[in-house]
Amino acid sequence: MQEGTSQNLQEEQTQSLGVGILPGEVEAELQRILASPTFRKAPRHCRFLSFVVWKALAGEAETVKEYLIGLEVFDRPSDYDPGTDPIVRAEARRLRSRLVDYYQTLGKLDQVRIDLPKGTYVPVFYRNGVEPPLEEAASDLDSVAPIAKQRDEVTVRPARKTWRRWLAAAAVVIVAAIVAGYFVSRRPAKFTDKDTVVLADFANSTGDPVFDDTLKTALSVALNQSPFLNVLSDNKVAATLQLMARPASTVLTPEVTRELCQRADGKAYIAGSIAAMGNNYVLGLKAVNCQNGDLLAQEQVTATAKERVLDSLGEAATRLRGQLGESLATVQKFDVPLEQATTSSLEALKAYSLAAKATNEKGAAAGLPHDLDAIQLDPNFAMGYRSVGLDYYSRGELGRASEYFTKAFELRKHASEREGLTISADYYSTVTGELDKVIQTYERLIESYPHNAGFLNSLGTVYATQGQYEKATEVMRQTQHLVPDFVAPYEDLGNFLLALQRFDEARQVIHEAQARKLDDVSLHNALYALAFLGADSPAMAEQQQWFAGKPEYENFRLALASDTEAYAGHLGKARDLTKRSVNSAIRADSKESGATWQENAALREAAFGNATEARRTAAAGLKLAPASQGVGVEAALAFAMARDTAQAESLAKDLNKRYPLDTQMQSLWLPAIHAQVALDRRDPAVALEGLQAAAPPWSWG
Repeated sequence: MQEGTSQNLQEEQTQSLGVGILPGEVEAELQRILASPTFRKAPRHCRFLSFVVWKALAGEAETVKEYLIGLEVFDRPSDYDPGTDPIVRAEARRLRSRLVDYYQTLGKLDQVRIDLPKGTYVPVFYRNGVEPPLEEAASDLDSVAPIAKQRDEVTVRPARKTWRRWLAAAAVVIVAAIVAGYFVSRRPAKFTDKDTVVLADFANSTGDPVFDDTLKTALSVALNQSPFLNVLSDNKVAATLQLMARPASTVLTPEVTRELCQRADGKAYIAGSIAAMGNNYVLGLKAVNCQNGDLLAQEQVTATAKERVLDSLGEAATRLRGQLGESLATVQKFDVPLEQATTSSLEALKAYSLAAKATNEKGAAAGLPHDLDAIQLDPNFAMGYRSVGLDYYSRGELGRASEYFTKAFELRKHASEREGLTISADYYSTVTGELDKVIQTYERLIESYPHNAGFLNSLGTVYATQGQYEKATEVMRQTQHLVPDFVAPYEDLGNFLLALQRFDEARQVIHEAQARKLDDVSLHNALYALAFLGADSPAMAEQQQWFAGKPEYENFRLALASDTEAYAGHLGKARDLTKRSVNSAIRADSKESGATWQENAALREAAFGNATEARRTAAAGLKLAPASQGVGVEAALAFAMARDTAQAESLAKDLNKRYPLDTQMQSLWLPAIHAQVALDRRDPAVALEGLQAAAPPWSWG
């Protein structure tokens, strides 16, 4: 008997549940509807919808008649006659209209939908994008006829305690939603565009390690599309953990994340989870106020297959953005599906996530192998190519970096709008050198994301590249204000102040960074320069000691020492140190850095009048990194200074052909090379003419 009852229940549920839809998904969708502004001020419709949904889920769809709804939902007496009292039919029409309103606005992206077809009171459940099942049923008016039979059925069938419990639970949800609506409508919005959120690590109970770190990375990409939410960056997370005396590898449980959020002056943290349910995956997101622990928003979705997990997570993130107060206009404008914004390969995204983690914990060199794995797993992974480019760029391998930035630019359509613009900025900056386009791109990004410190920092760097150091300094101070615990604005601002010869201010900026326990190689380069300019040998030795403990930066230390010895006239020592710096760079797989040290030495030899040694050293640098733009321009200038005009002109011609749009190439390097060649030919007038044409306009006030 029990077996037959169970089978009937399954059959009745199947009639309402669409293919692949779980009861839990319907329950979650019902709660979402009841809590929405569209429904929370309509308790009758909330009760009506709850009643018919729970009846359908319980396998009692055949009992959902007009008479029963009148009794149970609208508290009509037992002698109630639907023929003379049309309340159920009238409210059903209004309920259908309210559902249409909900799904045209707030519920537009809901994965599962609940519908009440005309002609029946039995709801149907189906997935978004799938046509709802058609019901063969009489009209609401026709259903009035067999009233006596309906009464008999209700009399014979005892009231179900389960429904009473469900109705009580639904009533609690409804009341809570109404009360919440009352207070929410009288308090400020949950979020402003200046509030910060922190992402916790995902709770992965599937047993599949491919989801570890991967889903957090995907969620970060999804939420970072929003101009409304400010997601705390990985760098700032690492810096805050350091202030908490925790390692960068600390697992971000909800408890740790809440403390981190408080330390970072954030508004909320977002915790994610994934669990397996047969062949399905249930993903949950919840946003929690990190000051008082209140739940601000939550979403739950079900992916019908492993391959659907990323898109399902993206849908949940989109709805969460709306719950947190972002306008529908910006949600729709900045909402590229995750598979398009990142990669369809979970394995590639996993490798990309491991790269980011390794970079934060140990530096770019540690992240590079994982980034290379990511683009091998998915050759169309635009963000992966950009990440490889950044890895090489941070190591001074500008030629290699350009190759990967170019590939990322070609694939930029496989990214979100934000990532696509960032990729374009990298390309214009490091590959074509079109600084005007770089500035325009960052201005577009800042217009959409005005509180993003990274975009401001990059804009300031471009101004400095143009020689606009005052403007760069102003922008960098804005960046410093936005992210006071991030090292990049301090090191860049220190270097810009050095260029302006405001040495005391530069020293103060670096000391501010150190007081915040911030550290990076560029800070020590700047400190060495300040010590050199002040003839402070003990301070220079202190910085040399810092470099000595870091093998990946040994070649920088030796190159600085070489320049210092050359300045003192110790050319033999300088040559030996240059040789050691080149060998160190090659051991660190940074040939371009080694070639740069050789070209610096070539320029130095030419300045000392050692033309033969200058030409030999310049040729060695070119051999080590023949495709490097930086090595090429220095070599061309060194050949010109060493009076090898044929080689200088040949290199200049090639550089002009390869970089026709590069701002610095056309306005700085090529004019300088051509001017030196003119001087070699004893034609100072031509040299001056070329330099004056390239010079910026002067204002004599």
